[in-house]
Amino acid sequence: MNMSFGLFQEQTLKLVMTPELRQAITILQYSALDLRSYLQDQAAENPVIELQEISAAVETPMEQKPTPEIDWKELISNRATGDYSLARSESTYNPLDHVHAPSSNLYQHLKEQLGYTKGLTRGQRKIALFLIGNLDEKGYLEIETEEASRQLGVDLEEVEDMLSLIQHFDPVGVAARNLQECLLLQLQHTGLDDEKTVQVIEQHLDDLAQNRFSRIAEKLKIDLQEVQTIADLVRSLNPRPGAAFNQTETRFVMPDVTVEKVEGEYVVLVNESSTPRLTISRFYESMLKQTNSESEARQFIQDKMNAAMWLAKSIEQRRLTLLRVMQAIVEKQIDFFEHGVDRLKPMTQKEIAERVGLHESTVSRATSNKYVQTPRGVFELKYFFTSALSTANGDAASSESVKRRIKALVDAEDRSRPLSDQKLTELLAKEGIEISRRTVAKYREELMIPSSAKRKRYA
Repeated sequence: MNMSFGLFQEQTLKLVMTPELRQAITILQYSALDLRSYLQDQAAENPVIELQEISAAVETPMEQKPTPEIDWKELISNRATGDYSLARSESTYNPLDHVHAPSSNLYQHLKEQLGYTKGLTRGQRKIALFLIGNLDEKGYLEIETEEASRQLGVDLEEVEDMLSLIQHFDPVGVAARNLQECLLLQLQHTGLDDEKTVQVIEQHLDDLAQNRFSRIAEKLKIDLQEVQTIADLVRSLNPRPGAAFNQTETRFVMPDVTVEKVEGEYVVLVNESSTPRLTISRFYESMLKQTNSESEARQFIQDKMNAAMWLAKSIEQRRLTLLRVMQAIVEKQIDFFEHGVDRLKPMTQKEIAERVGLHESTVSRATSNKYVQTPRGVFELKYFFTSALSTANGDAASSESVKRRIKALVDAEDRSRPLSDQKLTELLAKEGIEISRRTVAKYREELMIPSSAKRKRYA
């Protein structure tokens, strides 16, 4: 083999991902709230960018219109123009600003009750506060009383006394050491701690969870109806008494698109009220026009101006893409909007991509982590893309409509004789839906419906 160095001319074709293209792709897959955060970051990095809050969505009719040539510099100037203008006097009222937040956590709630308890010494209060501080988010005691006694240097009896005191605080069942103790504390509080119920909780809690009522009835020498009554009582108790005070971050869904029915026609509205409008700083715009500006400063401002205009183009492209995709979804799923989930059709991203003339990956990014508000509720855009199941007449049914039908059949069943997965399969087949028993079981589990054995009732 001969090997040598040389210069050769070769023509190749390859895709180059420029920073601007990557930015446009990133912006397309952002939700409304993510886009808002991204714009704020860009404004912090680019001094040319200024953000103006707006309070209304841009209304766009469903019928396709030719996209007009847009003067991007004019679009991002301080003077709002065309269909993008909004009255500055419009209200900026946001109902989420008035959502009530929890006033205290579990520790503060119990500490406040401890403060109202009279007759305690300083040492006893110290022990009680230590125990309260060792409760987990569900309200259970995470530390052994022996370990607490050792760490505090006090007698075990004193720790047990303070634990007993805390267990009588609100919420009922708090500071329990395990699930059985938590349930028993609640029964004692209500006065329903009869011998058989206590035995079920202490000895047969796992059987109760698995609906093995026959085994419990045999062990305790009682009938199935009495076991069912005990089961209903135990299941009415709260296994996580401290969870109500767990202050996790509240997450709100901000619809990216709204679909409204106006005079018999469905209109798509792109929600831009949550996203500030990008504008150019008049100060830097005037500096750019000054002829005596230093060349380096002028070049810096010009680069930042170009970056701002490209960002505006990317935002507008995101809006138009989202609009076209949602219009195609509405056209395809018009029966869903008219009649409900039962009429949801099977649909793939490839179908929508072909309808709007986009790549399938673009449709995937446009629908990722985005929500639409419709007359039938708020849905994730991915909700409309469902697999197809064949029917007896040759048509296709969506997986979501089949799940809804399974839930309806289970809700209407006789609980003393619950429907098995095989019986559900047969009932769906009579309705013309061809589906396997395994698929029924999978859909039932996705709907968080227990098996027929666990749904069975004896009274």
